[in-house]
Amino acid sequence: MKYVSFAVPCYNSQAYMRKCVDSLLCGGEEVEIIIVNDGSKDGTLAIAREYEEKYPSIVRVVDKENGGHGSGVNAGLRLAEGLYYKVVDSDDWVNEEALYTLLETIKRHEQENALPDLYIVNYVYEHAADNTSHVSKYASKFPAGHCGWKGVKAFHYSHMLLMHALVYKTEVLRASGLVLPEHTFYVDDIFSYNPLPYAKKLFYLDIDFYRYFIGRADQSVNIVNMVKRYEQMIRVMLQMTDCWTYAEIKGQAKGLRRYMFHALANYMMTTHLFVCAEDSPERRAAFEEMWKHIKEKDKKLYAKLRYRSYVLTATVMPWKLRGKYLVWGYKLLCRRVKLG
Repeated sequence: MKYVSFAVPCYNSQAYMRKCVDSLLCGGEEVEIIIVNDGSKDGTLAIAREYEEKYPSIVRVVDKENGGHGSGVNAGLRLAEGLYYKVVDSDDWVNEEALYTLLETIKRHEQENALPDLYIVNYVYEHAADNTSHVSKYASKFPAGHCGWKGVKAFHYSHMLLMHALVYKTEVLRASGLVLPEHTFYVDDIFSYNPLPYAKKLFYLDIDFYRYFIGRADQSVNIVNMVKRYEQMIRVMLQMTDCWTYAEIKGQAKGLRRYMFHALANYMMTTHLFVCAEDSPERRAAFEEMWKHIKEKDKKLYAKLRYRSYVLTATVMPWKLRGKYLVWGYKLLCRRVKLG
């Protein structure tokens, strides 16, 4: 029985992918590892084939043309045979002990006929520069054991459910119709938001499961890369605002409703950072077009986002002051968790 399908999207990952795959192999025959080679130009495919040959009942390799991270997630989801689906980026890894705990918990819940739609786990920022770590936990938001969204407490500030924390039931993800855009960074925001209303039964497992490596200059969370890729963040933002209307969000259970509005506002602040950190006619036009699209699509959702206190503060500032304010805020967050 494959309890978890791990998708590992890879692009030119030969320098670090072994640590990732080796950590997942600790799950043995109870997991499957789908390594998606996304048009790599280095030795990534050869390493993937090596694992597939050595562990044919665990490792599957997909060799495809380059389509970006979302394309890799989509490919893994199409093929996944596991009860649950988890994305692990090729420069990250999972904790061996925590993996055992997750698998034992899933098996126990299966025996009890009490499988949740979504497991929430902790993730850890692992900092290459000084070999320190920072744990992102959810114990203050989720009650112990099984729960629904009604029992979830309010999230505040930048605290979010990131992709690293989510282990969706495979059938729930498929039922949500999730398809991530290709050739686009930051699609993990869509993965962490759009399917949530399909996950009715939750279980918070207080284990430090996912290890998120911080330290490569080409990482998407590097602020220089973020500023350059503002058009991609707008694309992601609009796919999220198009997914659920204000009325649909308002009709959700209290905990989910609160969280979805909180998440959208945070993603919008990040989008402001991407766009406003530099000034150009193209950026100003893209910014206005984004808000125009949201307003025409859903006036109530537009008002909820545009006039939320911290989004409004950023929006009404002069452009250059806005950019400085947002960059300062992001750097402050980065210092707190050593994000870059």
